[in-house]
Amino acid sequence: MNKPMPSVRRKATNISLDSGLLEEARALQINISRACERGLADQISEAREQQWRADNADALASSNHHVADQGLPLAGFRRF
Repeated sequence: MNKPMPSVRRKATNISLDSGLLEEARALQINISRACERGLADQISEAREQQWRADNADALASSNHHVADQGLPLAGFRRF
């Protein structure tokens, strides 16, 4: 059920969690630390994606504008 995580350095930390969620997780024998790591990794991934989109918004808008004006490059060769 629990997939082993790759060996990484770990650091002890204190966090506050919803007591109801904590009790339910313990009842289901969920590894709290690993579940928190997965959730944090997901949040980091989302934040990086949002940052990338913000950093590249001008380039994306420019590209979209070019395609809207000129069409897709090599569109005449598409078979669909």
